[in-house]
Amino acid sequence: MRALFPQPADLAHAVELLDVYGYPAGRRWLRANVVASADGASAAGPAGSSRGLSGTADRRVLGALRALADVLIVGAETVRVERYRPVRPRAENAAVRRAAGKPPAPTVAVVSGSLDGLDPTTPLFAGALVRGIVLTTEQAPPDRCDALREVADVVVAGERRVDVVRACDALAERGLDRMLCEGGPRLLGQLLTAGLLDELCLTVSPLLAGGGTTRVITGAADAAVRPARLAHVLEEDGFLFLRYLLGAGAA
Repeated sequence: MRALFPQPADLAHAVELLDVYGYPAGRRWLRANVVASADGASAAGPAGSSRGLSGTADRRVLGALRALADVLIVGAETVRVERYRPVRPRAENAAVRRAAGKPPAPTVAVVSGSLDGLDPTTPLFAGALVRGIVLTTEQAPPDRCDALREVADVVVAGERRVDVVRACDALAERGLDRMLCEGGPRLLGQLLTAGLLDELCLTVSPLLAGGGTTRVITGAADAAVRPARLAHVLEEDGFLFLRYLLGAGAA
């Protein structure tokens, strides 16, 4: 992998990739990681999954981002479509987490107002290295809450829909300050609207997906253009890895 911007360089080792994506010290930070085709699609194939857009380099960057995070935030629909499994860091990334005194894997926090389709017996929950979190609402069915409490911490963060501000505050109160959101598009839209996103990591895949697919962020209520500052550009095998800083970081 090579850096194209701001300074050309070769990234020969995993530790260099971790340095490039390091979180700011001493503050809460929420980054999103998404992949899109060269023509702007966020999914490919009949199943609507992003896996068809990914590649070896993209998976290596994803592994680095997860190794650095305290918590992964993901919507329940994305968990279903992408068939989420327990996070198992590569050996080199696991060593970095151990050296930093962190748990063996980041906590996975699933956002779901209804808890539909969240099965506590799936490997994501039952096979997790670290107990997960479910962020839900007061209206969630009590029986589903009780079943999920056997394998995860259930946190109420809203009455009829999950309030993303309350949800992120609840994670920060648990010391999970380095947040990584992996979607889906509606959840990212809510985070953007609420002004919670500090950073967007966008992988541009060297593929064309055609029409009829969604964007990486949808449903943002505020139509105003948001400023973003390009922090770096990496490249490998035709994949571009763009890192944008938002909000105060874009100044």
